[in-house]
Formats: sequence, C-alpha cells, structure tokens
Amino acid sequence: MPGNSIGQLFCLTTFGESHGAAIGGVIDGCPAGLKMDYDFIQSELDRRKPGQSKITTQRKESDTFEILSGVKDFMTLGSPIAFAIRNQDYRPSDYEEMENAYRPSHADYTYDAKYGVRDHSGGGRSSARATAACVFAGAVAKLLISRELLVVSREAEVNSPTTNYQLLTTINAYVSRVANISLDKDYTQLNLENTENNIVRCPDEAVAAKMIEVIENARKEGDTVGGVVTCVIKNVPVGLGEPVFDKLQASLAQAMMSINAAHGFEYGSGFAGTALRGSQHNDLFERAGGKIATKTNNSGGIQGGISNGMDIYFNVAFKPVSTIMQKQQTIDSSGNATEIKGKGRHDPCVLPRAVPIVEAMAALVMADHWLRNKNSRV
Repeated sequence: MPGNSIGQLFCLTTFGESHGAAIGGVIDGCPAGLKMDYDFIQSELDRRKPGQSKITTQRKESDTFEILSGVKDFMTLGSPIAFAIRNQDYRPSDYEEMENAYRPSHADYTYDAKYGVRDHSGGGRSSARATAACVFAGAVAKLLISRELLVVSREAEVNSPTTNYQLLTTINAYVSRVANISLDKDYTQLNLENTENNIVRCPDEAVAAKMIEVIENARKEGDTVGGVVTCVIKNVPVGLGEPVFDKLQASLAQAMMSINAAHGFEYGSGFAGTALRGSQHNDLFERAGGKIATKTNNSGGIQGGISNGMDIYFNVAFKPVSTIMQKQQTIDSSGNATEIKGKGRHDPCVLPRAVPIVEAMAALVMADHWLRNKNSRV
C-alpha cells in the first residue's frame, strides 16, 4: 500500500490503524539543531484528540506521544524522527456486524475491491484516527518554520554569545461554516486568537453558538453535518513553491484533500473570483513598509505557484460524517442486500477537530517548501 508519505525534503511517513496497537510515523529530513518543545507538541495533539467536548466523539484517548529516535536532550539530531502514539480506548467489537457489510460513503467497498482484504474495525487505515500522526509532525514543522536563526554577518555569528531568532510563519485555522451557518466575515476582520474560546473553534462567539446548536441537533437525531475550515498563513517568505507541477497551491491542495472527509479546496478569491473581470481581480503592486506588496490579495499570497509574501488563505470543505446512527440500506461483500446502522463512538461533525489537522498539513507543506527553496539558487 503506497501513498503513506508526504513531502520531499521534510517528509512524513505514517503508520497504524484505528483499533490497532498504535499509530505513528517517521519524519525524515528535519534539520539538526531544532529545539523540540514537547509541551507545545502535546498541546497540538490535545486540540485534535477525541472526547474533548459534547460535540465530538466520546472515544477517550490521551494521545500521549513517544519519540523513539532522532532527538537527544530535546534537540533534533538530523536523523529520522520516529514516534508512536499508543491506542488505548479501542473497541473492535463495536464493528463486528460491519465485517461483511459495506458502510455507505465509507472506504469499505473500495478497499475490498482494491486490496482483497480490509480492517473493518473503525475503518482501519482509512480512519481519521491516523491524522494524530500528522498533527505530531505538523507541530514539529510549526516549530521549524516559526523561527529562523538571524545571522547579520559571519563575524556576528562567531562573536554573538546567544542565539537570536525572529518569529516567522504562523498558521491559524478556524471553522467558518457548519451546515447552513456561515461566518460571513473576512479573516482580516476577525481576532483569530478567539478561535479556541469555544468548542466549535469559531472566532465569533455569536456564530459559534448557532453552529454548536446545529451540531447538537444533528447528533440527537443520529445524523451528521459538514462545513468549511478556513486557514490563514502569515509572514510567508517570498519564493516558496516549485513550478510547474509542485506549485505551492498544488501542494497545499494535495495535503488538504488527503485529510479524511475533505471534499473541496479553494485559495485566494477561489470560485467567487470567477465572477470578476481581470481589471477587478488583478492585485496591483505597491511599495509598503520598505518591501514590495500588493494592494489587494485576490491571489491568496501565491502567484505563478510561488509565494509572494502576502497572506496565504484558503478554505477546505468537509462532508458530513459518513457514519450515522440511523438505519440504511446497503449490500454485503457477497452482494446481498442488508441493513446497517452506525454503532460505537463517532463525531457528529468533524469540523472542530479538523482545525488542528488543517494547520498541521499546511505546516508540513510550508516546512517542505521552505527547505526546498534554500536550494533554488547559488
């Protein structure tokens, strides 16, 4: 089964199944000398872990990580970083009746047709449980791209008694839509620090309350809802992205569409930009704050597949969770008609826990292209 890796220079390979012993991965290409902040990494995993609120799955996992290699005294060695997250609250028995029946809109049938075998317990490899490994690696990537050594000159590097860093790239995602409830404000009008102030992770409290009500109602009815996560990347260096087939937006799209239940991606003006004329859509250049910038940002911070230094912003659409607590007609692996009803612990909406996953995948892409850009010219 190929396709378990993402990135070229900063590369993550993940492993594990939903109800197996553990999930985890190997990060290859992380430079030596990066200080690992274990509290930060765990806090990122805590944002994604199940059982965190009344509108998420009630599966209880601590998602405590174990680093197996590549780190010594909290410092990366430059060698592969292997890590594991043990599964604790797994219940394969919840899925016994689904051993032969194909759950609607799940990967059951396609895995069976492709591989001739599948792990029916929680979807096995196709489960969103595996995204915990992405969040761990994304946290490491965030540590890498959020700071860079400032060296004014060779002499300053030798004589300076301390290591000086400046804050660079930041990544913030939030829920902007749940079902028919939308946050109709541009991200520039929001205080993204408020995102974590409520359980749905929407930075507008009034809209968040409506979103939570919609999710609770769906859960009570044994149903699910979808929505949209918006992500903003600030302080992006100019020059990230590798035309033609590794354009920055293409890498971001691949990463986002690799997330479970992701059903759409748009960046910058997106589909709405198609209604504009070129004279309205073009981002005019200006000199601002001693650097080249654009007066508008319909391009979403990317032009010609390369970052231009402006904010990168995009939306990721997520479908309603496929597992519902209602009876549905389906067929089994022998082609016989049967009936199936969801059992176990499932999210009525993936959006709240998708926020840190979107951030993590974006961080992996940005870290990889940041390292690749260092080889772009002599």
